[in-house]
Amino acid sequence: MTIFQRNTLDNGLRVLTADLPYAQSVAVLVMLAAGSRYETPKTSGIAHFSEHMFFKGTDRRPTAKEIAGAIDAIGGEFNAFTGKENTTYYVKCAAEHRDVALDVLVDMLRNSRFPADEIEREKGVIVEEMNMYYDTPRDFIGGVYEQLLWGDQPLGWDIIGRKETIRDATRDTFMGYLDRWYKPSRMVVGIAGRIGDGALDKVQELLGDLTDADTGEPERAAARANGRVVVHTKQSEQAHVSLGVHSIPLDHPDRYALQLLATALGGGMSSRLFSEVRERRGLAYYVYGLNHSYTDAGTLYAQAGVDIARIDDAVSTIAAELRKIAAEPLGAEELEKARNFAKGRFVLQLESPQGLMMFGLRREVLEQRLPDPDEVLRGLDAVTSDDVARVATELIGPDRLRLAVIGPFDDASRFEPLLDG
Repeated sequence: MTIFQRNTLDNGLRVLTADLPYAQSVAVLVMLAAGSRYETPKTSGIAHFSEHMFFKGTDRRPTAKEIAGAIDAIGGEFNAFTGKENTTYYVKCAAEHRDVALDVLVDMLRNSRFPADEIEREKGVIVEEMNMYYDTPRDFIGGVYEQLLWGDQPLGWDIIGRKETIRDATRDTFMGYLDRWYKPSRMVVGIAGRIGDGALDKVQELLGDLTDADTGEPERAAARANGRVVVHTKQSEQAHVSLGVHSIPLDHPDRYALQLLATALGGGMSSRLFSEVRERRGLAYYVYGLNHSYTDAGTLYAQAGVDIARIDDAVSTIAAELRKIAAEPLGAEELEKARNFAKGRFVLQLESPQGLMMFGLRREVLEQRLPDPDEVLRGLDAVTSDDVARVATELIGPDRLRLAVIGPFDDASRFEPLLDG
């Protein structure tokens, strides 16, 4: 029986709760099915920019300092983050201050003023955040890789946007995006921890009169048909690479088999990639592998920071490990290690109210189904070596590997022969 309970207000807004009576704190979150893939070429980056602007002042709390002061006054923590398919706002605080946390979050989301002078000021902050992102290859390589996979469509764009669209943004740009997507049916309020009494009534009071509307859905992603390697030329002391394949959506029946495949490949310091690339060959400082799925697409990939002088060896070794895991089924011992690793990390996530609710909200918002932690554990337990082998063979076939590189190189074609051995 799941720990989560779902209630739906008359306007379509869902409230997800997970009561932990032993906790002394509460996590209050609002997650929306709206992110950077809901943008257009003219509004690229506005989802993330909006997230910043919600902290700049409301009618009741006119400045960023007053909003922050309301949370500081209860000893809480608050923040927000934007993804490609969702945006989340949260407050963590002592349980007795639950209603303050709800009030501040809803005030921000419903009553932010988006004043023109603050928008202009914040443009400089966003541009500097972009500069930091572009100057940090370990972060930027993910954007280069996803651009290779999905090209010039929202799933292939950077969440942070482009400097020209940020500089051109006006108050109308924000209002157009928010009026389209920030609707009750796309919004879930999550409360986890020692919830106390009257939580649903409080949400009803704060959000029950919010008007819903049919928003439609963004276009489905289409895999890019051409190009196996992309190089972003940058003078640096270390090269960064992402090497992988297209995979499967979030709700695919093979999701758990793929999770164990990714874990065996690159999860933890005893994984195949870490053991071979770093420990045995000394080719990288960091290396890992994982699967990242969206509602209609996904990618299984490895990422590493590698020695520039030995980048060919590094790419060849990573590609060989991907091919090897598709060619040779996992042994019983390695499968069990991957299973226990995945289950252990999942259980650790659920130990905190915020981690528990983040799991719940992702299921509720992105898959529209009531989350159940036991379902995940059962799914992982049911995976066999044959399941992993079948998924690996289907995904990691000839000519399917894609490579993104950041470093002092300008010839993408030199890397192509390394992908297939």
